[in-house]
Order: sequence, then C-alpha cells, then structure tokens
Amino acid sequence: MQSRILGDRLKHFATLITRALFQASLVCASLAFASAHAADAAAPAESASAAKSTKSKTHKPAVKRKAASSAPASTASRTTHVATRTPVRSVVRAEPSVGELEGLHATEDPLNLKSGVALVLDAETNEVLVAKNPQAVVPIASITKLMTGLLVVEAHQPLDEKITITADDRDTEKGTGSRLAFGTTLTRGELLHLALMSSENRAAHALARNYPGGLDVCIAAMNAKARELGMNDTHYIEPTGLSSQNRSSAEDLARLVKVAHEVPLLREFTTSKEATVRVGRRELAFHSTNGLVREGKWDIGLQKTGFINEAGKCMVMQAELYGRKLIMVFLDITGRTPRAADAERVRKWLGSNPEAFSHESKLQ
Repeated sequence: MQSRILGDRLKHFATLITRALFQASLVCASLAFASAHAADAAAPAESASAAKSTKSKTHKPAVKRKAASSAPASTASRTTHVATRTPVRSVVRAEPSVGELEGLHATEDPLNLKSGVALVLDAETNEVLVAKNPQAVVPIASITKLMTGLLVVEAHQPLDEKITITADDRDTEKGTGSRLAFGTTLTRGELLHLALMSSENRAAHALARNYPGGLDVCIAAMNAKARELGMNDTHYIEPTGLSSQNRSSAEDLARLVKVAHEVPLLREFTTSKEATVRVGRRELAFHSTNGLVREGKWDIGLQKTGFINEAGKCMVMQAELYGRKLIMVFLDITGRTPRAADAERVRKWLGSNPEAFSHESKLQ
C-alpha cells in the first residue's frame, strides 16, 4: 500500500517537473524571438549608419571644400531634390479617377485602349478613325494650359515683357511646388514656353494673372473662346488644370487642338524638347513632359500632356502618320500604363490596317 502511494507521488512529481520544463522552454523561445526581432529592426539603421560612415570616409575633403565654396551648390541640391520628387508625385494616385468612378474603362474597344476616353480623327477631313466615349465630360488636368496659351498669344501682349512669379501663383488646389520660386522674373515668352513644354503651373498662372484685365477676365475669356470654337461641353475655372473642375470632352479638345495647331508659336513651344532659362545667377533646364517629343521618333506638330488624380494621365496631339495628319486625344489613362501607350497602339493598328482610313464617320 505504501509503495503504491509512493509511486503515485513520484508520478505526480514527475508531471510537475515536465510542465515546468515545458514552460521554461516557451519563455526561452519568446526571448530568442524578441532578440532576433530587435536585431532585424536595428539592421537597417545600422546599414544606413554604416553607409553614411563609408560615404563620409570615401569622400575626400578636397571635394567637400569645392562644393562648400561653390555658391550655387545649395541651389543645385534643392533643384535636384525637386526633380526627384516630381515624377513620384505624378504617378502615385491616392484615389480613383472620375472616369473610373463613372465606369468609362468598361467600354469595349477593338484596340483594348487603356484610356477611358479616346478620339483619333483626320485633321483635314474630320474622319473619325478611333472613338471611345468621345462625348464623356471629364477633368482634363494640364491640357487646360493649351487654352491658356492660345488666349495669351491672341492677346498680343509683348513676349519680352518681364513678369514676376509671386505668392499669388501658389498652387492652392493640390499644394504642389515649383522650380520657379517666388520673386523669379522671366519674360512672358519664357513663361509661355515653360507652361506649354514643361507644364509649369506657376508660369501658367502668372500668364493668366497678367492677362489684360487680370486673372478673372482671362478665365472668362477662356470659356468664351471655348463657346466660340463649339466646345459646348468645356468649362474652365482656373488656368493651370490643377482643379478637377476644369472639364471637357475628347470631341471638344479635338477642336481646340485643330485651332491651336494653326498658331506657329504654340506649335514651336509645345514640341520643343528642352529649354534653359536664367534665374538670377543660375540657369535652370526644363524638359518636355511628353516622352514621344523627347524621343523624337514621331512627327508631332502640337501636343500637351496633363495629370491629376481625378483626370488620370492625359495627352492630346496633332501628329502625321502614314501621310495623314491626325488629331489624337487620350484622357483618363490610369494605373501604371505609360501616357503614350495608346498612341503607340493606334500607330501600330493604322500601320497594319490601311483600310482604317476609309471610314466615313466625321466629327461635325
């Protein structure tokens, strides 16, 4: 009897020991995991610190003195910072576009275009070759600047007149920055060039602000010009395109492109690849926002690009393909699709389908 009781006690004691060892192993495992997690979290900071240390060691003092003694060095650093930030901001989309919300991308088309709205027509005959939601009214972003530029040219103000960028030209819609700091003074011609080629917002706003009668008169003139051209679905509330309330249709914009192409200065400025302007003691280089212009493989007579979240990526242009002068309008290009992708699709399609030029539909 006693031996049985002793055996039961030994079994109970063994069970207690087993439980204690198991719990101890859990504690050890938790501590090990926490330690590893802390090491992983510290690794990037250590790598950054090591990289910084390595960088500081590999850079020779002579180079540092040269940068420090150069007056434009800090300015160049700021310019580089803006240049690296701008492309990121232009593709990161925080919300669906108006075209996506309205289901425009669900419209089927034979070319599988990525644009929610598209129109391609012969500039001389108005023969429609491609159409996808051509009457849909959507935000047009910086395509707005094409109308702004047209009004500035038609006002016949001196292109060599000096205009100063002020705080009134600040972006109050999206809060974007600009390489044209407040106090920068350029000629009207230079500002027009930057607005059309590089889509410079402060340049466009300053041009409208210095329009005869001021900003409000300029915006009213933009809307009046739209009505004059038969752009009945178009409305502007500001001159840059930063507002999503600037809206139009592909059919309306085709009319604008056709008229704008008749103005030599607009053709020149919208199709130039780059320009340099002097700001104080510095020279700033600006480039075209249109990759097709930069590459130089297309025969483009006039173009303008645009982007805001609500509009997606946009592009209008007049280009000659296969002996025909065509007007192309692509709006609400969403996702990671390059802005020029649909233009390339149309070009390849026309090249392999010459009969496409035999359509009889026309934009009235």
